[in-house]
Amino acid sequence: MKTISVMVPTYNEEENVELMYEALVKEFKENLKSYKYEILFIDNKSKDNTRTLIRKICKKDKNVKAIFNAQNFGQFNSPYYGLTHTSGDCTVSMCADFQDPVEMIHKFVKEWEDGYKIVIGIKTKSKENKIMRFLRSVYYKLIKKFSDVQQIEHFTGFGLYDKDFIEVLRNLKDSQPYMRGIVSELGYERKELEYTQPKRQRGKSSNNFMRLYDAAMLGITSYTKVGMHLATIFGALIATICFIIGIIYLIIKLCNWNSMPVGIAPLIICVLFVGAIQLFFIGFIGEYIVNINQRVMNRPLVVEEERINF
Repeated sequence: MKTISVMVPTYNEEENVELMYEALVKEFKENLKSYKYEILFIDNKSKDNTRTLIRKICKKDKNVKAIFNAQNFGQFNSPYYGLTHTSGDCTVSMCADFQDPVEMIHKFVKEWEDGYKIVIGIKTKSKENKIMRFLRSVYYKLIKKFSDVQQIEHFTGFGLYDKDFIEVLRNLKDSQPYMRGIVSELGYERKELEYTQPKRQRGKSSNNFMRLYDAAMLGITSYTKVGMHLATIFGALIATICFIIGIIYLIIKLCNWNSMPVGIAPLIICVLFVGAIQLFFIGFIGEYIVNINQRVMNRPLVVEEERINF
């Protein structure tokens, strides 16, 4: 009998974790009766009652495992680490907030049994904030346009991965994994299933502007050279414009030496404009340097504090 692992990362999900467990067990009993299940919760240092509830579930059901991180290691490292510690014939990765529909699991498994080693969910519709939906769409299209690797639009990591691909992840040794890009770059032929993303049922999302910004910059700095290219192009363009304006200004001044005052305002505006452009691109290039620095340090993805039922 084949085993299907389900990896669920958690952070302050006390309102969802028990309901998620019950929904997963129900899915296996009703739609996946011929499979064994393994459920792995990996907790990213929750500050609420999440860990207590996970311990209770693990005590009740030995098919449920848990990894408790010593600190919060971010929204990418923890799920990636969890994937590499599953033992099933395939692994389903999904969030604990029910925005990844549990009823999609048996559909993923069907496609997996038909031969696909990667089956992923694509959000064609979403009940999230329309402004956020629009911004995400713009981001996905931009990174897809500028990336050397084909990027997958509206893919969050929700999907099924065969044990062969899980082994690829184990051997990758990437300290800053960007799962959306890795699936596209290194994954086997995949099947994409569309779904409508529901609203978060309970609790409050831990995502904020800085977390979303970090996620966006990780994708950009890992899979595009757009920052470097823009810095070079803008630098050359501004230098050319400034040179032309300087020549024109000199000619006008020579032709109207006495009647045209030198003026300090144009000089100040020009200096401030060029300075602002320089600061912007220094910061942009700095994002690439930070990404490189974190990979060079080669720190562990997470540090475990405790594991249960392994």
